[in-house]
Amino acid sequence: MFKNFLDHVDSIIARDPAAGSRLEVALCYPGLHAVVMHHGAHFLAENGLITAGRWVSQLARFLTGIEIHPSATIGERLFIDHGMGVVIGSTAVVGNNVTLYQGVTLGGTSLERGVKRHPTLGDNVIVGAGAHVLGPITVHAGARIGANAVVLHDVPQGATMVGIPAKASQDIGRIAPEFLAYGTPCSESSDPVACMLTSLTEQVRKLNERLKALEAGQLAQGQQDEDEKSPVRIIPDAAE
Repeated sequence: MFKNFLDHVDSIIARDPAAGSRLEVALCYPGLHAVVMHHGAHFLAENGLITAGRWVSQLARFLTGIEIHPSATIGERLFIDHGMGVVIGSTAVVGNNVTLYQGVTLGGTSLERGVKRHPTLGDNVIVGAGAHVLGPITVHAGARIGANAVVLHDVPQGATMVGIPAKASQDIGRIAPEFLAYGTPCSESSDPVACMLTSLTEQVRKLNERLKALEAGQLAQGQQDEDEKSPVRIIPDAAE
């Protein structure tokens, strides 16, 4: 258990340049504290002590600002960076080496009981600050959810999603970095709406050029036809 804890701490240091030492992470990182307390709350809930598990989860929320339902399934080495305002619902499943930033919601969209209502995050997923992943959808391994995105549908493996509602970034075809802070690409081509507008503008420019070429050709052809229809004037010979 202690080795697993140290592995968890080391994984946080690897993903946060501001982390100075194991001791600093163990004492000062609320995301780590929330996950450790969730293990206890989850154990209680799994053994029928639902209210006790909820009490522990609410205590963790009071201490850290992070609310993880005791019934949620959390994988190894979850890193909740900053953490304030993170909410993980009761039927959510979080894979290994997942990174969540402040304000993330893994929420449900149904009031039906006894069914899966919250999302599943695969391994190595990154969810940026303020993003909301809603409903019983699956965010497949290695995907990145940009800051403030609202995800309502399944996300393919390795995709980067941005916007409201979230759409695949134009960077999806590129090789994703091993770690993408806040899950948000910073290139100018990352916004799908901006890329679409740029593409439409380029198409309009090309169409205008073709239209001008056609108009110029028609004018030239019309002038040629006029010249061919003009009567030929015969100039009398001066000797006559």
